[in-house]
Amino acid sequence: MELNVSTTHRAGHAVVTATGELDLYTAPRLQNELTALVRDRAERVVVDLGGVGFCDSTGLNVLLAAHRDLTAQGGSLALAAPTPTVRRILQVTGLDAVFTVLDAVPALDSR
Repeated sequence: MELNVSTTHRAGHAVVTATGELDLYTAPRLQNELTALVRDRAERVVVDLGGVGFCDSTGLNVLLAAHRDLTAQGGSLALAAPTPTVRRILQVTGLDAVFTVLDAVPALDSR
């Protein structure tokens, strides 16, 4: 299955929307997008996982690396609207305690 990734920007904030399966073969698409946001010094990144039906360890590692890199430069990364399957993976791995996990995608403000 494919992974589609798109990003919406406003005032240093970004919402990255991913739909499909996040796995060994598709994770580079998300990684490229998140790496660009780190490079551009985004202040706050929210990854919308509402359309992701599956996430393997490669996908988790991409999210962890982006979280680490954004945090190191004073930014933040949150995960929003994970599907029940993805939420369960986060819980089983303990990553729900590492990431800020939001029930819904927050509205981008114009600050």
